[in-house]
Amino acid sequence: MIVVFRPGAEESRIQDVIERLNEYGFDVHRSSGVNQTVVGAIGVKPEFDPRHIRVMEGVAEVYRVTEQYKFASRSWKKENTVIDVGGVRIGNEELVVMAGPCSVEDERQIEDTAAHVSACGAAFLRGGAFKPRTSPYSFQGLGEEGLKLLRAAADRHGLKTVTEVMEVGQVELVARYADVLQIGARNMQNFPLLKEVGKLRKPVFLKRGPSATTDEWLMSAEYVLSEGNPHVMLCERGIRTFETYTRNTLDLSAVPVIKKRSHLPIIVDPSHGTGIRGKVIPMARAAVAAGADGIMVEVHPNPDMAKSDGPQSLYFEQFVDLMAQIRLIAQAIGRVIRDAPALA
Repeated sequence: MIVVFRPGAEESRIQDVIERLNEYGFDVHRSSGVNQTVVGAIGVKPEFDPRHIRVMEGVAEVYRVTEQYKFASRSWKKENTVIDVGGVRIGNEELVVMAGPCSVEDERQIEDTAAHVSACGAAFLRGGAFKPRTSPYSFQGLGEEGLKLLRAAADRHGLKTVTEVMEVGQVELVARYADVLQIGARNMQNFPLLKEVGKLRKPVFLKRGPSATTDEWLMSAEYVLSEGNPHVMLCERGIRTFETYTRNTLDLSAVPVIKKRSHLPIIVDPSHGTGIRGKVIPMARAAVAAGADGIMVEVHPNPDMAKSDGPQSLYFEQFVDLMAQIRLIAQAIGRVIRDAPALA
């Protein structure tokens, strides 16, 4: 149930309503916007009559939320959520670019990549320290050493970091080094892990599972939000269909669908969405035009020698082209991309 207060409602009136809801046994969550305060009351109380709240001073409206996902829905929060990651704001007019290798392989590789993507205008350095791989014999990442290398390279070049956490036991370690915790597609419905990152206040980057509906995706976000962490961004990274030419089918319709149904920012990953280097730039252009709040792409100094995801990683010169092209599209639709230091 959602309680919407009148603009300028006195704090004492808001607290009266919260106390009354608590007396009825509801778990109460508050959201204070620029003009209005909204309170969400969670709990199944069939005998409860909303009129008891509707008549209280300062209340403008009371209504039930029909979606299973409460805090992720537009009913709960009308305005877009903007997540501030150390001064980089995700979900407003800025289009955020996250770039880097699939895996952190060594100091030279991550240093060169960080220098290049920063010079081109990326805001985040991405790179895996713990890598979930289909084969147990594939490169699994450098672990904490990879986290240290990622953090150091990002700091040297003014970048924020996003990297994957794979299990509950890794959360504390990864949170020590990363600015944003990524929940990979395979873990979208790892509910204990979602609850654990929900206990933090560090931003969470939630990738869509390869067979997940948008409802299931938003319900996974709800697990994080319901634990008290409001800093969740979604990532469309392709879904499994009958098509086999590309690695996945990048569902760009998910961008306007999520924008309508949820207030959370949405990022698009055309690298995993296609799995083919030559298709990454066209799909990145399309993602920006569709209204995504950012893109995540894989970039490597030498993709042919990459230990993971080489065929979908961009060469440095391709990333330069990508940034030039999406800047034009962003400008045409009223978005901006961070200035490239090398070009400023």
